[in-house]
Amino acid sequence: MRFTPTFLDEIRARLPLSSVVGPRVTWDRKKSQPAKGDYWACCPFHGEKSPSFHADDRKGRYHCFGCGVSGDHFTFLTEHEGLSFPEAVERLAGEAGLAMPARDERTEAVERQRASLHEVMELACRFFEDGLQAREGAHARGYLAGRDLGPEVQRRFRLGYARSSRNALKEHLAAKGVSHEDMVATGLLVTGDDIPVSFDRFRDRVMFPITDFRGRIVAFGGRALSADAQAKYLNSPETVLFKKGDLLYNGFEARKSVNAAGTLVVVEGYVDVISMAVAGFGHTVAPLGTALTERQLEILWRLTPEPILCFDGDKAGLRAAYRAVDLALPALKPGRSVRFALLPEGQDPDDLIRQQGRAAMAEILAKPLPLVDMIWQREIEQGPLDTPERRAAFEARLRDIARTVGDESVRRHYEQALSSRAREYFGGERSSPRGAMGQRPRAIARRGKPEGPADPRYVPTYRMQTTQVSPALAQIRSRSVAGLRETVIVMTVLRHPALLAEHFDAFAHVELTNRELDSLRSQILEIAAEDPHISTEGLDGRLDGAGFRELVERLDRHLREGGIWQASAGASEQDALDGWRQALALHHRARTLHKELKDAEAALASEPSEANHAHLVDIKNQIANSEGIEALIDGFGTSSGRRLGTM
Repeated sequence: MRFTPTFLDEIRARLPLSSVVGPRVTWDRKKSQPAKGDYWACCPFHGEKSPSFHADDRKGRYHCFGCGVSGDHFTFLTEHEGLSFPEAVERLAGEAGLAMPARDERTEAVERQRASLHEVMELACRFFEDGLQAREGAHARGYLAGRDLGPEVQRRFRLGYARSSRNALKEHLAAKGVSHEDMVATGLLVTGDDIPVSFDRFRDRVMFPITDFRGRIVAFGGRALSADAQAKYLNSPETVLFKKGDLLYNGFEARKSVNAAGTLVVVEGYVDVISMAVAGFGHTVAPLGTALTERQLEILWRLTPEPILCFDGDKAGLRAAYRAVDLALPALKPGRSVRFALLPEGQDPDDLIRQQGRAAMAEILAKPLPLVDMIWQREIEQGPLDTPERRAAFEARLRDIARTVGDESVRRHYEQALSSRAREYFGGERSSPRGAMGQRPRAIARRGKPEGPADPRYVPTYRMQTTQVSPALAQIRSRSVAGLRETVIVMTVLRHPALLAEHFDAFAHVELTNRELDSLRSQILEIAAEDPHISTEGLDGRLDGAGFRELVERLDRHLREGGIWQASAGASEQDALDGWRQALALHHRARTLHKELKDAEAALASEPSEANHAHLVDIKNQIANSEGIEALIDGFGTSSGRRLGTM
């Protein structure tokens, strides 16, 4: 139904936007200014701990600076509650005390047709469900049982079976009064000029109903049970109800779990989604028989700023991941990206969960790789980099990739991150603070602060002068070194919480292997999100109350024994920052080297050549060297009153 701009404007004038949004969010009292019609809240479209969702009554518009959603009164109801536009208008008109305008007969006829087609799809779904439980469905039930999808799961996801007959569904729907035209319009029948008699599209297949974001069945996916079938999986064609690029399997249900989970997980197939949901990962969706589309990616970003793409652990899955990289790069925006969860070789999510249990999948999802890591992995696998020409070509590819990023600020950070990583990989000097591909980094005015690297896991390595080395640190190796570095990273922030004003994201995303430190870091972030200006004493007190006193005392002793005073409360803010950056750089360097070590060991095992052996030895030497350079930065400690050459 069409509505005049005047009628819509009248609704907006009578209803402040805050009155529409308010019942569905909790306004932040500190940031909101009701007298000016200015409101802030945690975004209802994606999970977040600090408010980035802004509603302006004067303009009648909302915008989330985290996930990018925006709109007006009507958009909010259509996107948040799944109402159609006419339904949103009707609801708000009622709240505003306005009578609905006379309805357009032609539009109403179209709406009635769509409603009728939804009813047809519901009838078909029930027919398939009954077929699964009938005698003819024994083979399908056996297949599902073999995938650990028992009766309860079958009912939950409304799984069914399409009989092998060419006309079983057609005859059933006709007996229910469904016209041949409606069967064709829903894609349930195969017809055409060269087909004298139409027939059922789905035959001898396990059926997976596909819903829109309002929970209405709009299509089906069918898994063939016969080995002779031309297509293992067959989806409904696009219809007036179904645009496969605009939907996600399990999207309606997964949307309910986004806020609690904090993200969405994207897998490749229907069974993978179901296995994930049954295992407790209800926030899982899948594309509909095709590679991820731009539209589907936009839908994901409207629900969560950093969805996790979990592809099968085979060459096809890796290719899908790399395609997703190219799809995402042009559309990246500040705070909006994708992450990747890579499965073991030869396994999909269903395999992993059935063989190793939920914990194995949870562990993989807990440490997803950022997009920049996938770019690096793809490009480093293109071939050897053993000549200057090949290295130059490699760096040229990285520059070209960074240039595909649409947003200027994000593009600059990708240039910096990839350039820094390439220099580190080739062992280049960092004698000057040059950033993206040889250009000096520019500070930009975002809240008056210069921006850091795009990927906090790969901060630029600082030039470190080995003027003085802590004896305690020089004796520590491998895991002990890593543990001390992680302790420095967490305890420096604990003693100097002001660092979080500019380095919140870097602290939040650094990979920590120690579970106790990771738990302490999470608690610090939670407290800081609630009170961004909390003092050292206040943070200490909150942590005591949360049961972290014993751990903090133990970590303090660890640092004192190692002579790492820059993480103490007595260090100046500048010295604390310098030491923290150094620890972070060394930590990222070590993580990178150990990942490369695993790859080198695998390469040597598969191809025992002199080149692979030399590469392995080189990486081991780099690791050994990196563990001995826990050095003070040149001039470090002067702002705390320390003299060079003293501990």
